Amino acid sequence: MSAAPGRSARIWRRLALAGGVAILALGGVGGFFLAFPERAPASLDRTIEDITGANPHPVKLLRPPAEPLSLLATIGEKIFNDPTLSASGRQSCASCHSPDHAYGPPDGRSVQPGGPDMTSEGVRPPPSLAYLYRQDIFSIGPVAAENDAPPPLDQVAAQAQTTARATKSAGSNTLASLVPRGGLFWDGREDTLMSQANGPMMNPAEMANKDKYEIARKLTSAGYDKLLQPLFGDTMLHNPEMLFTEAMSALSRYQIEAQSFHRFNSKYDLWLEGKARLSHAEMRGLRLFNDPDRANCAGCHLSQPTSDGLPPLFTDTEYEALGVPRNPAIRANRDPHFFDMGLCGPLRTDIARQTQYCGMFLTPTLRNSAKRGVYFHNGRYHTLKQVMNFYNLREVDPGSIYPRDAAGKIIKYDDLPTRYHANIDVADAPFDRKAGDKHPMSEAEIADIIAFLHTLDDANGAPAKR
Repeated sequence: MSAAPGRSARIWRRLALAGGVAILALGGVGGFFLAFPERAPASLDRTIEDITGANPHPVKLLRPPAEPLSLLATIGEKIFNDPTLSASGRQSCASCHSPDHAYGPPDGRSVQPGGPDMTSEGVRPPPSLAYLYRQDIFSIGPVAAENDAPPPLDQVAAQAQTTARATKSAGSNTLASLVPRGGLFWDGREDTLMSQANGPMMNPAEMANKDKYEIARKLTSAGYDKLLQPLFGDTMLHNPEMLFTEAMSALSRYQIEAQSFHRFNSKYDLWLEGKARLSHAEMRGLRLFNDPDRANCAGCHLSQPTSDGLPPLFTDTEYEALGVPRNPAIRANRDPHFFDMGLCGPLRTDIARQTQYCGMFLTPTLRNSAKRGVYFHNGRYHTLKQVMNFYNLREVDPGSIYPRDAAGKIIKYDDLPTRYHANIDVADAPFDRKAGDKHPMSEAEIADIIAFLHTLDDANGAPAKR
């Protein structure tokens, strides 16, 4: 009888030893996967992200090569930073496209001053010049094959009038409708960096030169004709049109070649490659950013690398009518009959008759968005928190977004004529809700998304502001 308890004790000791070995084995396996998340099975992805902040499936990003600037690009850099080429003598390209702010506005003003005496104002804040090297030309509908000539815009736009608007969601970049995409400026009115540079040079509210001949005279006075002569020959010395054209080509080459315009060295880029780890708040923000039923940011601001390894630009380069409230700080808005309608004008005129696009503006990249002090096409908001509140509250609590008339009625979508309100997106999350519905995001979730947006800042430049 006395042997039974001894045998029982030995059995329990063996079981305990086996259990301990199993626990140690599991711990070892778990520790291995935490140290090397890229080798873990897919079933552990979320666990690894939650515990370590690592990307369980790192990729190799294909960045533009970092090489010394060509002579043409070096000349373009000088032109970019030269205020003597403006009517005021005080404004260069860099004045509105600050290198310290990812080539966006240097401060939080809704619009930048300009003109001959630096007291004129435009109607839009400067967009960033960063990450434009992969921008397609403006088109409507599917991207044309490389060797196909695009059909006339008016013809395609007219066809789109009978096409239903497609719903956009994170992770999906396939649209059934004929959607405008590509181009430069907020309204896509220019297709190349070279032609884009022309506009500000002669815009009365910006550098305010009378014409290309006046610019050519200033280029000659500053010695750019001599700098460009070795590249383009003696003819340039007597041909102001050629001098102007090649100066603009130099500006274009600078923006294409200089690594500072497309660094792709943010924390998120490093995370994609398995070289950085996100904080808990940043990881939660990333998930909300990609969630098609919640924030749905990635529905327009694509967050995944391309199939061939190009880093994400955080824009689908398409156009949306968001119904951003009117900005009373813009001088032109003092006229109650003035409306900036993007693709329908006033700055773009070629498709003004295609009213289904009125109120649509280009979706900008969110890279370096935390370094900006002004947001949206009319500069209505000045912090990321204000931007997120707009997305969160526009439909569920419009009274907190828009003004009221004398009778107390909310003037919803007040920066677009009523007849074009049908163009505004009410189908995609977070806008697919009604007044009084639960907010799409909590305050804590908004803070997490903003934390994630800070991971999109380039590693160099001015420190980001929260």
